[in-house]
Amino acid sequence: MDVSSSPSSDQFGRRWTHVRKMLERSGPFCQPEFTPSLDGLEFIMKTCKILVIGAGGLGCELLKDLALMGFCDIHVIDMDTIDLSNLNRQFLFRRNDVGNSKANCAAKFINERIPSCNVTPHFCKIQDFDQDFYRKFHIVVCGLDSLMARRWINGMITSLLVYEDDGSLDQSSLIPIIDGGTEGFKGSARVILPGVTACVECTLELYPPQITYPLCTIANTPRLPEHCIEYVKLIQWEKENPFDSELDGDDPQHVSWVYEKAQERASTFNITGLSYRLVQGVLKHIIPAVASTNAIVAASCVTEVFKIATSCYQYYNNCLLFNDIDGIYTYIYEVEKKEDCLNCSNIPVTVTFESADSVTLEKVIEFLCNDAAFQMKSPGITMNLDGKNKTLYISTVKSIEERTRPNLKLTLQELNVQNGQELTVADQTNPNSVTIRIKYSSGA
Repeated sequence: MDVSSSPSSDQFGRRWTHVRKMLERSGPFCQPEFTPSLDGLEFIMKTCKILVIGAGGLGCELLKDLALMGFCDIHVIDMDTIDLSNLNRQFLFRRNDVGNSKANCAAKFINERIPSCNVTPHFCKIQDFDQDFYRKFHIVVCGLDSLMARRWINGMITSLLVYEDDGSLDQSSLIPIIDGGTEGFKGSARVILPGVTACVECTLELYPPQITYPLCTIANTPRLPEHCIEYVKLIQWEKENPFDSELDGDDPQHVSWVYEKAQERASTFNITGLSYRLVQGVLKHIIPAVASTNAIVAASCVTEVFKIATSCYQYYNNCLLFNDIDGIYTYIYEVEKKEDCLNCSNIPVTVTFESADSVTLEKVIEFLCNDAAFQMKSPGITMNLDGKNKTLYISTVKSIEERTRPNLKLTLQELNVQNGQELTVADQTNPNSVTIRIKYSSGA
């Protein structure tokens, strides 16, 4: 491909001309190592390999912007299929695409519209690939609606880092992550340089917690329509099992059944405000999505991708907030790296309990799941005892869970967990195990 010429299509000519001008001139905001030339254009067209994670509302915008900016080798991962409700904002899809893979349809649309771009789809989970797959990309761009997926890919990219003998980071092993997120008329974009700047785990406390309701409230004293829906979802569905299957929020029959039962319960407790759409939102944890917000945040993310790939401008440091609920407001601030980050600090995180005989293993697991700094889902814990690896509890393998279940009621003293003992914890939120150090405030 001749990078000195513009694409033949007039539709992309103006964008292409603008890209060329940015690379052919210098300025006060350029990176120190930037030299005006078309070498950067050749890099993004021939060499740079981009991975986009998510092909939903934000992902569609990211793919379109990356293709129009000249990136020619793009991979996209998404495990979802297209729903009818997606069509109002996920513009790469059409009605006849409903039920098909988002990744496949998005890639096909871009490839047909922009012949110079090659988008490779992957209709699967991000967990289906190993380190060798992720290592071949230059930049990872996330358009996710799941904190767990963000944490997993953050841990995977961090695990690819290579350190020298003196502890310094080998910069060639660093893969930047550009993370975008939107909710209604609000959005954010982050530049994450694993091992250098704050990662997702460094700021885990800043993410809003998932909304949950106490079981005693939804069972005995419901006050909101959401309480009625959660009751049907958690208790009534399992009890009656009307379709002899798991509850599927994408199945209209399932949603209708939940709506009817929730309406009956709401009437019993004189609760108003229940609607079919609310039932869908509670079942699928749906948050409002606005196409204009997706477009703005995606443009910001792709601009940072272009800056990093070419060094033509300084990328921002390191988090952009966007809000256009009342007017338009943007703010850039630096998220500081956490010195004892569970993911990127390379040091064990100290967890303090009162004494060894007052805390059971079950309490430790509850702490790891509920504490804002950990937010784990189903942690498995092992420890090194006299040079041998001892499994304290693992819930993901049925046979091991049955054998280690009695340990949950034992205290740390009974499990011989000494003051300063290091425990290895594995969880689905991170592809790598992490190390925590147990400390007792009483010194026992």
